[in-house]
Amino acid sequence: MKSLMKDKKGLTLGDMYPAVLTIVLVGIVLGVGLYVLAQFSSQISGTANTAVNTTITGLATFADWIAIIVVVIAAAIVLGVVLSSFGGRNAGI
Repeated sequence: MKSLMKDKKGLTLGDMYPAVLTIVLVGIVLGVGLYVLAQFSSQISGTANTAVNTTITGLATFADWIAIIVVVIAAAIVLGVVLSSFGGRNAGI
């Protein structure tokens, strides 16, 4: 197993499915979580309401980063494919 990981030079096309599945799952959990917290926030008042609103703001801020995470994963997959396609060749040196 160690020899397989030693030769790996980045993400491959086979790694795209779990990455996309993870991003979709995170999006669904964030969406449902934000909806539940918003409904809960409208039913309470006082300090608890402030805490729930702070949590909603923090989760919404994290959700803004999902687009950047997707771009980084896509770039890692493209770089992995390029590195693996040229990795086995000598440059004639």
